[in-house]
Amino acid sequence: MEENKYTELVENIRSYTKKSVKQKRYEHSVRVAVLAREMCGMYGVSPEKGYIAGLAHDMCKDMDDSSLLALASKDGQPVSDVEKSKPSLLHGRAASVMLSEDFGISDKDIIQAVARHTLGGSSLCPLAKIIYSADKIEPGRPQSTDEYRRALLEKSLNALTLSVLEENIRYLEENNKTVAPVSLRFRESLKRDMAREAQIALNMDGGN
Repeated sequence: MEENKYTELVENIRSYTKKSVKQKRYEHSVRVAVLAREMCGMYGVSPEKGYIAGLAHDMCKDMDDSSLLALASKDGQPVSDVEKSKPSLLHGRAASVMLSEDFGISDKDIIQAVARHTLGGSSLCPLAKIIYSADKIEPGRPQSTDEYRRALLEKSLNALTLSVLEENIRYLEENNKTVAPVSLRFRESLKRDMAREAQIALNMDGGN
């Protein structure tokens, strides 16, 4: 993306997000964008895409339930029972539709990353795994000390994401909250990805 177009797009998203969500949510979004940009550099993904997706991921978070349902439904995917019972879970899907319709973003990785950052999903692209994780480990989170993040960022992307996901699942279970089926499928998908990574590494070692 040309630098001028990128700068303009970022400022448009920043301006919309700042006026549409609470100040603390906006500050969280900026931290996610900064961390996502750093992680993208580490894991071979476009840092520009990471910053855009991080900045935009919660832009619809403070919408009312009916607006979220109406907007998210335009992505053509069914609304799950978990999402129907708690429409706020649709804010990522709603934001992905808004990015496409109002901000002219057609990049499939950015759209998927924003749409799936809350519950995850099977066979996600690397950018989506980064945004899912960055959202939950950005420096403003209570558990996210420098040491905590440093330990996670030493892992492969799949191992990091699985660790973050399993921590989130444990939190939900310990607080008697529902774990969305899509999150459980996400866990199995990450385990398969890690098994493939291990097999590739084994094959490479065997060829030496």
